[in-house]
Amino acid sequence: MLEKLEEFNMDKVIEEFEALSTDAERVQRETLRRILEDNASAEYLLNFGLNGRTDPESFKACVPIATHKDLEPFIYRILDGDDSTILTGKPITTMSLSSGTTQGKPKYIPWNDELFESTMQIYRTSFAYRNREFPISKNGKALNFIYGSKQFKTKGGLIATTATTNVFRNPSYKPTMKALQSQCCSPEEVIFGGDFFQSLYCHLLCGLIFREEVQLVSSTFAHSIVLSFRTFEQIWEELCNDIREGVLSSRITVPSIRTAMSKLLKPNPELANIIHKKCIGLSNWYGLIPVLFPNAKYIYGIMTGSMEPYLEKLRHYAGVLPLLTADYGASEGWIASNVNPKIPPELATYAVLPQIGYFEFIPLKQLENEDTFLGVDVQPVGLTEVNIGEEYEIVMTTFTGLYRYRLGDVVKVMGFHNATPELKFIRRSSLLLNINIDKNTEKDLQLAVEAAAKNLVEEKLEVVEFTSHVDLSKDPGNYVIFWEINGEASEEVLSECCNCLDKSFIDAGYTSSRKVNAIGALELRVVRRGTFQKILDHYLGLGTAVSQYKTPRCVGPTHSIVLQILSENVVKSYISTAFD
Repeated sequence: MLEKLEEFNMDKVIEEFEALSTDAERVQRETLRRILEDNASAEYLLNFGLNGRTDPESFKACVPIATHKDLEPFIYRILDGDDSTILTGKPITTMSLSSGTTQGKPKYIPWNDELFESTMQIYRTSFAYRNREFPISKNGKALNFIYGSKQFKTKGGLIATTATTNVFRNPSYKPTMKALQSQCCSPEEVIFGGDFFQSLYCHLLCGLIFREEVQLVSSTFAHSIVLSFRTFEQIWEELCNDIREGVLSSRITVPSIRTAMSKLLKPNPELANIIHKKCIGLSNWYGLIPVLFPNAKYIYGIMTGSMEPYLEKLRHYAGVLPLLTADYGASEGWIASNVNPKIPPELATYAVLPQIGYFEFIPLKQLENEDTFLGVDVQPVGLTEVNIGEEYEIVMTTFTGLYRYRLGDVVKVMGFHNATPELKFIRRSSLLLNINIDKNTEKDLQLAVEAAAKNLVEEKLEVVEFTSHVDLSKDPGNYVIFWEINGEASEEVLSECCNCLDKSFIDAGYTSSRKVNAIGALELRVVRRGTFQKILDHYLGLGTAVSQYKTPRCVGPTHSIVLQILSENVVKSYISTAFD
């Protein structure tokens, strides 16, 4: 299929997905059969006595639901060089790394050509539906803030890098993007430059050079787009000077980047003056993106889940341009496409592609007592057996050796696209903040921060980033919320923000525990500007790609260095009096 990318046909892709989603149950059985036939010799499957059977009933009866921890002994054997058929029929030669921001350390996940192909299927499907609503010209370019991370070899000689880098480095990636009219305006040397800030600087510079040709602005996550234009606010005059003089800033020191950029950068005082005039004409940078890129049709990236806190700022930069949320997946594999791109990100749903994996769903009510999961009471349902309005945790079986793998995402079924469910991402399954009988998720934290941050509006300030921590070093334990603000707020306003945060956690377990002092007073700690950049730098140093980075929203025991960075940069601290 990849060799025919130049012949991309939007109507054909839509027609194919409509047919697959209409016959989703049969497609799921066929997909499972292919996975199990391809991997029939895998030690993992043989251990459970599957003995070549490929029907869903036998598969579920023999193979247990698993977590990454269950698979780690097998994965570490592969990492150490065991090239036998451990998890898959063909040896795994490449590993992906998750971002590590959730659990504090990256997870190793098998990667193969099948996972790249499913990535391309997702890209083609979502682009077809997106381009039907927001058509872009065939000669257009994308200002795509993407970054490759360094590859390294494991003890056993396997190549390991982030999942996004495995995608970007595949020889078929570039022709795929060209066929999908989404060719990045930056050269590969910028994408794989190895220095995040230098690559970001040159992405922005390339976008300005090709400003008339840029038809969309995108990144893997909304966070990266917001970070890019926050940076633009600080360096725009330097970028204009580079364009005016035709000479790249001395801050760019990576030889490969300088060489590549020298081929693009020529003196253009007229363009520099246009950009300068447009920037000084903006009010607080509102509508920056369409002003810089007048032919851009939309902004594209993952904007749901942990990316929702960035939507307000992204809309500020976007002005009249629509925000289109990208697809739903994880480092372990893709799940679903956004086939209704006109719907705003907060209401977006994702239609599952039944041909890219075998999917099961654990009803959330079965997991209310987590101990049940360890027993035999958990009964997942199939893709076409889910009920509208109910919440589930996803279990996936992939072509890369993950069998009945508990992904850890909670989704809600909002409807069906033909016979395949349309999912809304709700949260990660693990509780975020919990001390006593309280249960507060990442979404609860986001809503509390948004409510409290309204107190900053009168002072024309905003919360740039935030995270949380459960402090159990004293009794009773309490919630600690860390804020980075883009200026100086008064003591009175920040005290009110602290109280508002405390009152905005409306979970009954939290409020009742606070009233009887079973949970201590919430603490708001304001950190100096640039603190969250230091946290990002920490993860980049560990090998995380910016394309995969998500700010950790709860800093637990496994994030000791992150907690140290936060603690060392606290400039103000406030204790809630909301329940006094």
